[in-house]
Amino acid sequence: MDEREWLAERFEENRSHLRAVACRMLGSLSEADDAVQEAWLRLNRSYDGGIENLGGWLTTVVGRVCLDVLKARRIRREDPFLESAQTATAAAHKEGGDPEQQAVMADSVGLALLVVLEALDPTERLALVLHDMFGVPFDEIAPIVERTPAAARQLASRARRKVRGGTPAPDPDLSRRRRVVEAFLAAARGGDFDALVSVLDPDVVARSDGGGARAEVRGSLAVAKGAATFAQIAYAAELALINGVPGVITAHQGEWFRAMTFEIAGGKVTEIEVITDPERLRRLDLAVIGD
Repeated sequence: MDEREWLAERFEENRSHLRAVACRMLGSLSEADDAVQEAWLRLNRSYDGGIENLGGWLTTVVGRVCLDVLKARRIRREDPFLESAQTATAAAHKEGGDPEQQAVMADSVGLALLVVLEALDPTERLALVLHDMFGVPFDEIAPIVERTPAAARQLASRARRKVRGGTPAPDPDLSRRRRVVEAFLAAARGGDFDALVSVLDPDVVARSDGGGARAEVRGSLAVAKGAATFAQIAYAAELALINGVPGVITAHQGEWFRAMTFEIAGGKVTEIEVITDPERLRRLDLAVIGD
């Protein structure tokens, strides 16, 4: 088997994933297939044996292609995304597409009903889809949208708030944000379930990258229950500035091993992200906040 045949096999192993990403982004089977084909052409042109994570590289390429398509679509003021998604779905069923094809399209349109509101710009949409649907880290999303990882995280957060609708804008006041984080930390240290619930938004989302796999918990009761069981760990945690905003960090023998970032709106915690991956921790700007 020569190198091109080997490369083609590796690409085919990733095709279904790439097609799913493109479908969720574009809501059109034909455009999704075009995006995947473009990824293959770029791989053929640029592959030199130095790509360590081929799947990640291809996801990045497809993400950039989709972003270009969405921006061009907006400039040309083409038909709304949701309408094109519905048309594509109808066509897939009419043409008797195979079950896998129809399942992919149905799944992508389910997301389209939420994310392709006119309030979402292309970069917000891409950050939301890649992170929330496919678990792509913000460190990898950042170069696609030409932002820092922190800014990419904000894009996804803003998109979620727009999708939910009516959610207050994030509190820009660092003093108020600090008070909310302090209240959360005090309640966690005391294992005070009621106090934790009171500081959490009813629809709060907590995410963790622990154990090499992403985990997610939704709702104030579920998040408070989890936080209240870790009172001992909370005692070892310290208030800190994480990428310039209040958060919580934990160290062992002088090494940071856990960071918690918070999204806050209306005086409530709307999102929590627990970061334990050493590489992600190294990229954070951390500074303990003194009393």
